[in-house]
Amino acid sequence: MARGGTRAVVALTAAGVHFDVHEFGNDPSERGYGLAAAAALGVEPDRVFKTLIAVIDDTDHAVAIVPVSGQLSLKELASALGAKRADMCEVHTAERLTGYVVGGISPFGQKRSLPTVIDESCILFDTIFVSGGRRGLDIEIAPDDLIAVLSAVTAPIAAP
Repeated sequence: MARGGTRAVVALTAAGVHFDVHEFGNDPSERGYGLAAAAALGVEPDRVFKTLIAVIDDTDHAVAIVPVSGQLSLKELASALGAKRADMCEVHTAERLTGYVVGGISPFGQKRSLPTVIDESCILFDTIFVSGGRRGLDIEIAPDDLIAVLSAVTAPIAAP
């Protein structure tokens, strides 16, 4: 196993892209995982992105990656995917689809490959942070590498 030991780290190592792993203290009872990660890492919340799973048109699923400083616009996500509607996925379904627990869902190394949309604000930064596959572990990666590895599209899916 590569450093960090999660499926996300293994997937990125296999993809041959540059990334850095950052570990930090994590309080399992805390709910604002992304904002806590930004504070622990000493970076602005706009550079830390959360990975969310959505239900698309009642039958399919997709990954949405947005800054922890905002919320996901389900309307914009549906539009980016050419769908009529999007809803948040139930926690147990998101965990089953990805193989990760909520608060530690990484966009990399998921059990199933899902269509992925990342908020276009990611391109404002040289690197961004996403979950490394467990709470208290983040991956710092260039947005272009994230987009390439995940075959993701960018769109304005974040709402303030």
